[in-house]
Order: sequence, then C-alpha cells, then structure tokens
Amino acid sequence: MKIFKQLTYLLVATFLFVSCSSDDDAIDSPPLPLGDYEAGFFVANEGPFGTGTGTITFVANDFSSVSQSIYNTVNSSDIGNVVNSMGFYAESAYIVANNSHLVQVVNRYTFESEATITDGLDNPRNFVAVGDKGYITNWGDAFVETDDYIAVVDLLTNTVTETIALPLGPEKVIAVGTNLYVAHQGAYGQNNLISVIDTTTDTVSTTITVGDVPNSMVLIGSDLWVLCGGAPSYATVETAGSLVKVSTATNTVSATMTFEVTEHPSLLTSEGSDLYYTLNGEVYTMDVAAATLPTTSIISGFFYGMTAHNGKLYATDAGDYASDGTLKVYDLATQVEEQSITVGIIPGGIYFNN
Repeated sequence: MKIFKQLTYLLVATFLFVSCSSDDDAIDSPPLPLGDYEAGFFVANEGPFGTGTGTITFVANDFSSVSQSIYNTVNSSDIGNVVNSMGFYAESAYIVANNSHLVQVVNRYTFESEATITDGLDNPRNFVAVGDKGYITNWGDAFVETDDYIAVVDLLTNTVTETIALPLGPEKVIAVGTNLYVAHQGAYGQNNLISVIDTTTDTVSTTITVGDVPNSMVLIGSDLWVLCGGAPSYATVETAGSLVKVSTATNTVSATMTFEVTEHPSLLTSEGSDLYYTLNGEVYTMDVAAATLPTTSIISGFFYGMTAHNGKLYATDAGDYASDGTLKVYDLATQVEEQSITVGIIPGGIYFNN
C-alpha cells in the first residue's frame, strides 16, 4: 500500500511539474524578433544629385537608437542615386532610386537585398501595392510630355509586366480599394490632374481636374484631400495654390479652398481629422470640417518632408543640401520640439515599419 501511495504521489507531482513547465513556456516565451529594423521608422535620404548614393536611416520608435546607411551596412553595396521614396508589400520594402532608374527590394525587417528592379523603369518616383501587384509612377524624360507612365509589377516575381500611359508628371499615388489615385505634379513643368486607375483592368477609368501642381494627398474616410502648390513664380503664369477635396465615391471635386496667388503650399499630411501642411517656412493645421484656410501657424521651419503619426509631427530639414540633414519631432498637442536627430544627406520621406 505504501509503495502504491508513493507511486501515486510521484505521478501527480510529475504531471503538475510538466503542466506548470508547459504553461510557463507558453506564457514566458517572447515572440521571435523579425530583424534589427522592426519597431521603428525609416528616413529616406536622397543623397547628392548625380553623384554618390542615397541612404536609409532607421530610428527606433522610442528614439533609443539610430542606425545610418543601413542598406549599405547590411548588403555592402549602395542603393542608387537619389532615393525618392519607399513603399511596403508583405515583408518587403521597395526603395525607389529615381536617378538610377531602379527599385531595390529588401526584407523590411532585416534589410537584406531580395531583388533589384530595373527593366521597365525610367525615372521612377513612387510605389504602392494593391494585392500582389505593385504600381510605380515614372516620369520618363522629365522634359518630354508624352512618355510618362505607371509600371505594373508582379510582386511575386518583382518584374514589370506592363505599363499604363499617363499625362505629364505622375508623382504621388494612393490606393483606395481597387482604384489608384495618381497626382500629376507635372515633372519639370506643371500639370493639374488626378488620374484614376482601375487595378482590376489596369486602365485609366477617369481623370479629375484639380489645382495646378498637385504635390501631396491624404485620404480621410472616403475623401481624398489634394494639396496643389500652384504654378511657381518662374512659370509663364504664376497661379495660386489650393486645397481640393475629392469624393472617391463619385470621383468629383466637392470643395476647393484657394490660397493667395503668391502662396505655394506643400507637404500635406494628416492625423485623425486634422490636416497639416507647410507654407513659407511655417506649418499650418486645420480640421477637415473647416470652411476656410487657417491664418496662424503652429510650428516654424523649412522642411523637405513631413508626416504626422501618433500625436507627433516628424519633419525633415535638408539644411544646406550637401551635408547630413536633420529629423525633427514635435508634439502635436503642445507644438514643442521633442527630438532633433542627425540623418543623411537631403532627408525626405518618413516611413513607419510597424
């Protein structure tokens, strides 16, 4: 009987030990890290035009670490000349180097090279993914009005499968469902169109006339807000900037607010229902329900790129355009500068890797 009891106690103790160990493993085991560059954001640095290479800076979300030139560090090679933008698809990042006429594809968490896309690209500008297809705006020859297009990329093979002819100067692009909205800034000239592309057929379904030089866009609900810089002072005829509201349900302009003739705003971004943009070295904000443009700025600075994210404004300062630039981070509630971080030469867009 004693032996039976002892065996029973031993079996129970063993069961409890194994159960507790399994529970502890399930509770205590942290997820495996995806790579050195998760939980942070990238700054795309154009680099010097015509010579050298652009770079990517990685900054941790809590600003505890900053890593420079991460593509070169990981791959022991350069990205290419003039890093214009970045985009994401699944676990990959697509880095657009327009003056080198290529897109570098990397793992977004390790930054290890996966592919280089060159065929079918000519002065590429911006990338967006819809399903398993990527779309890259291309200027072609910036002085020629008839060779602009968007390249369609099979993202499973990273090859260009076709091109869609577009009017002059396709630049920023936003996906809304199965539609793409392409802003025609006008390359080295000026344009005033938004092309709408149906990605189920890869054809242009309509065009929308907005203000001159649409340079940035954000989507809030079903409304596309388009900031138009207006034709600059050196153009044949200088025109005013404007803020245009486009309904993506009807693909029509539903409202337009016009700046003064000599005012040329840029860098539209948004947080919730608030819009932010720059004008003459000042940052302005307005709610989308406002009926008029704001007259008082909230932050001063000549910025080259700007993104609002989680209650903060991230803005890049290119400085002298020849040496390392700066990333500045502001609290949107207080407008107080919280961070100033050295990045690469001519820093532009900010891209969050969350």
